[in-house]
Amino acid sequence: MIVKLSKRGNGRLSIKDAKLNFIIDVATKLFLSRGIASVTIKDIANEVGLGEATIYRYFSKKQNIVIASAMKLEKEVFEEFFLSLNGNDGFEKIRNFYYSFLDIFTNHSEFYKFISEFDSIINAEDGNLSEYESALGNFYKIFTLAYSEGLKDGSVKEVENIEMFYLTTTHALMGLSKKLALDGKILNQDSKFAQIDELKCLIEVILFRLKTL
Repeated sequence: MIVKLSKRGNGRLSIKDAKLNFIIDVATKLFLSRGIASVTIKDIANEVGLGEATIYRYFSKKQNIVIASAMKLEKEVFEEFFLSLNGNDGFEKIRNFYYSFLDIFTNHSEFYKFISEFDSIINAEDGNLSEYESALGNFYKIFTLAYSEGLKDGSVKEVENIEMFYLTTTHALMGLSKKLALDGKILNQDSKFAQIDELKCLIEVILFRLKTL
């Protein structure tokens, strides 16, 4: 179970909730820098400066901290890269939506490494992801708003099943981004540029299906 943060009447977090927030922040940094599997509750407790028993009072097991970190990163990525899509028409906004995946890869490839490991761990342990999956709906809402705008202004072609199109294309981009991010551990700088070109190629194929010719 994920512990939810609550605010006092003045809008400020209580000391308890501020401590919880700090634990999640520290754990997230450790997961990103060292990998989820290699970080223990003891590591998190040592970094935070608390006892392991205190960590367990907030989170009954490590898996719950991992999910909380995933939700934190999901929120940050959404607000930084997807919340405000610029563009003169619907197609341009959709273009920026898909290119946000590339921007994340270029500037924060550690996010894709985290998600790759997160998927494996959660699937193996059958975690409760209802809140996490619910939050993913925000990305779809942003996409469909741009798509609807594109249909109205004529910059986008109609797709028979837009939800299936969205899921297929975003899963493909996520899958490729995760693979390339993991491969990046052993590649040189020239290979990094090749990875970026590979992602651009996939994005342009997707956009070709949508753009009005």
